[in-house]
Amino acid sequence: MGQIIFSIVAFFSILLGGFFAIKLKNRLHFIMAFAAGILLGVVSFDIFPEIIEQIKINDFEPLTIMIALVVGFLLFHILEKTILIHHSHEADYAEHHHPQVGVISALALIGHSLMDGVSIGLGFQISASVGVLVAVAVISHGFTDGMNTVALMLSHKNSPKKSKVFLLLHSLAPILGAVATMFFTVSPQFLVLYLGFFAGFLLYIGGSDILPEAHSQHSSYKLIGLTVLGAVFIFAITRFV
Repeated sequence: MGQIIFSIVAFFSILLGGFFAIKLKNRLHFIMAFAAGILLGVVSFDIFPEIIEQIKINDFEPLTIMIALVVGFLLFHILEKTILIHHSHEADYAEHHHPQVGVISALALIGHSLMDGVSIGLGFQISASVGVLVAVAVISHGFTDGMNTVALMLSHKNSPKKSKVFLLLHSLAPILGAVATMFFTVSPQFLVLYLGFFAGFLLYIGGSDILPEAHSQHSSYKLIGLTVLGAVFIFAITRFV
C-alpha cells in the first residue's frame, strides 16, 4: 500500500506544480532550488548506499550498475534535447508556436511520469525505506514536471483548458505506474540495475535541469542555501528511516 499512498502524493505534487506555474511564477525558483538539493540528497544518502549494500550482499558487478547510471543520465538528456523541444524556455521564442509540439512534449512528460510511478513501486520491492526515499525524489521533481507540462502547452498556443487536461493526465500517470508494480516482481539484480539507472536520471534532472532553471533569472545565496538545505534535509531523513 505504501507505493499507492506516495504515488497519490506525487499526483498532488504534479498538479500543484502546474497550477503554481500559472499563478505564482515569481516564487518558483525558491522551490526548484530546494528540490535540486533533495534530488542530490536522495542519490547520495539513499540510492548509492543501497546500491553498495546490494553489491555486498549479492556480489553484483559494480561496473554494470555504473553503466546503468550513465545510461539513465544520457537517455534522459537525449530525450529532453530531442523530444522536449526548447523545454521550459520556449516562451522566449515568440515566433515558434506549434500546438502539436506542446502536445507531444506533454505526452513525453506523461510517459516519464508513468515510469516515476514504476520507480516508486520497485523501490518498495527492495525495502520500505528505499521506497519512501525514491518517492520523495519523485514527488520533488514531479512539482517541476507539472510546471513544465503547463508551460510547454501554453507556450505553444494550446488553450488553458487543454493544458489542464494534460496536467491531469500527467498527475495520474505515477499512480498507474505504482499500481502496475503490484502485479509483478523482479529479480534483485534487475532492481539494483534499475536503482543505478534511476540515480543517473535524478542526477541529470537535478544538476542539468532543475538547478540551472532555479538560477536562470535569480541567483543569490538564498537559493544556494535552499539547495544545501534540501540535501541536508534528506540526510537527516535517512538517519531516521
